[in-house]
Amino acid sequence: MSPTLDGKLVVAISSRALFDLESENAVFETGDDGAYRALQLERLDDPPPTGVAYPLVQKLLRLNSASTQPVEVVIASRNDPVSGLRIFRAAKHYGLSIERGIFTRGRSPHRYLAPLNASLFLSANPQDVRAALLAGYPAAQVYPASAADAARNPDEIRIAFDGDAVLFSDQAERVFKGESLARFVEHEVIRINEPLPAGPFKPFLAALHGLQSRARENTVQIRTALVTARSAPAHERAIRTLLHWGIEVDEACFLGGLPKGPFLKAFEPDFFFDDQAGHCESAVSAGPTGQVLYGIANETDA
Repeated sequence: MSPTLDGKLVVAISSRALFDLESENAVFETGDDGAYRALQLERLDDPPPTGVAYPLVQKLLRLNSASTQPVEVVIASRNDPVSGLRIFRAAKHYGLSIERGIFTRGRSPHRYLAPLNASLFLSANPQDVRAALLAGYPAAQVYPASAADAARNPDEIRIAFDGDAVLFSDQAERVFKGESLARFVEHEVIRINEPLPAGPFKPFLAALHGLQSRARENTVQIRTALVTARSAPAHERAIRTLLHWGIEVDEACFLGGLPKGPFLKAFEPDFFFDDQAGHCESAVSAGPTGQVLYGIANETDA
């Protein structure tokens, strides 16, 4: 049978999201391609430290076994193919079963997400993340300075999501930003039985939900959380939307605008996704964080 990625949760990830390559990236950003390649070759046998997305990737790959491989991780990087040698060697050094990689020498790798049927794209490059989101793929810009502890909760994959402009569209958030909190609450109560349109990360949550139902006998379990600034009574439309989709989350925090960081510290996520820079900055001390560059908040900040 020919190799296929059909039916798998495919995570496409840049080398800077998986490994700490910030010193090398400083050379890359100078535009001196030759100096960058020379540096990577010089460090070919020197594995870089693990990066912000390493704990998530490590745990997701543990869902695979000799009999079934529901998860595929693919490097999708602006690195050149020669520099890619170091990335594959580093993956092998850390015991990551990664066999596929795409190296585009300075160009955005987002166009390869379609043939990969990617479920998630993680990158430190905001332009690549925006391009992936515009193409319809769940994508986030990682915060390299996020706290990342691969040894934390070794038998559980914990992923937390914001609601509006992440799991859901920014429909309601546009009312809040364009009018007022009172108008937002009124908007949501009137539409309490009307499911919110899907946001960019609905497909990824759905894929995780599918893995949860298949992973009951695995040594690694998946736990998801909705962490949102919504509060009662606007919480009900969010929950009803998830019910309409047939997707469950294990935990939900309706914070009414409180800082998310302390609650995320209690949850201890392997990754948290939010559309707003302020919430991401609040979250970085709690665990790996990615900003979803989508919706009205990012139109304003663009």
